[in-house]
Amino acid sequence: MTVRTPDPDDMPDDPDDLPSDPLSDGGAANPGWLSEVELAEARRRLPFLYVEGVPVRTDGNGQVTEVGLLLRASPLGEMSRTIVSGRVRFGETVRDALFRHVENDLGPMAFPAIPPSPVPFTVAEYFPLPGVSAFHDERQHAVSLAYVVPVTGTCEPRQDALELTWLSPDEAASDAVSAEMEGGRGALVRQALAHLGALR
Repeated sequence: MTVRTPDPDDMPDDPDDLPSDPLSDGGAANPGWLSEVELAEARRRLPFLYVEGVPVRTDGNGQVTEVGLLLRASPLGEMSRTIVSGRVRFGETVRDALFRHVENDLGPMAFPAIPPSPVPFTVAEYFPLPGVSAFHDERQHAVSLAYVVPVTGTCEPRQDALELTWLSPDEAASDAVSAEMEGGRGALVRQALAHLGALR
């Protein structure tokens, strides 16, 4: 099974959606933009910075009632669960990157509440060789800042996600669900729930 850190499409479908500021986003005018060949070469030499978000729904007291997990299919047709994830672009703040990836994966009507502090609940390190840490990505060494992101709107998975499943905290932390998570992300979901005091 190919375990990966998901990368939503970096280029907009509509050329009019390209940013006017060449440093703010992707596009040929961006001096930080890498071609596929350059990206592959960089992945062999440098760690990449990612953000990851665990989508949650909360009640009126701020207690987590549900955890959202995305379902994806690999090119070989194997199914796995994951969370919101993607690279931080050149010239992009961590907060903006997190918002962009939540919107890319959950749709524009998810209405995420990005944390006011840029401090993550944990830092996950993905290595191409299994066993170095709890997290594995065969393509690269990636350092990921992980956040819990409450969402209040309607979520309609986009990009390569097939569906978004809302589970109770106990279900999301179960061994069965962790076994379905790609790259060791079951441990990340458990860390998020422990951080919030939502594990029993």
